[in-house]
Amino acid sequence: MLIPHDTRIALDTVVDLVNTAPESEPPGDDPGDRHAGGPEDGLPDIAALYAFAERHLISGVGTLGEKDLGAVRDVRARFAEVFAAPDARVAADLVNRLVAAAGTTPQLTDHDGYDWHVHYFAPDASLADHLAADCGMALAFIIVAGEQERLRRCEAPDCGHAFVDLSRNRSRRYCSSRTCGNRLHVAAYRARRKEAAG
Repeated sequence: MLIPHDTRIALDTVVDLVNTAPESEPPGDDPGDRHAGGPEDGLPDIAALYAFAERHLISGVGTLGEKDLGAVRDVRARFAEVFAAPDARVAADLVNRLVAAAGTTPQLTDHDGYDWHVHYFAPDASLADHLAADCGMALAFIIVAGEQERLRRCEAPDCGHAFVDLSRNRSRRYCSSRTCGNRLHVAAYRARRKEAAG
């Protein structure tokens, strides 16, 4: 599946955004690692929101406040619904609503050393609208390509992180083969050894 560079960046951004939600974070081994009510929110405050924007090289962020934090968390929840959608029609409806609410204004740009690409958000858009428009259009690209089933959640029982399966045969099951995948393979191996020995 050939994915344009800017679409790939937006897909990485939306996955990271969805995985900041408390319900997406795997439980830690140490109960002190999280609040009593469960995993911590990856966007607990405005400083974390600035850090997220910086990590993903989101330009034109401006001054952020509590209203921005709430709006981004709302967009995050709606993106999570897209990953949970049972079929392409439901996913498309969710993406259509997200993108329409963001007031998309497609325009060509070549900023910060990147070649020409399309920004779907208005030049003065809020961070939430920027994410809804660009990331929503990246998800639309996946749906239009008939690949909605590539929007997945990790199958590790203690994880659930979102990811986009870009494997050739759509066979990826874990958010990371080095962590979740390897951990489950080792656990299965140990279980087989224990069964064989006992």
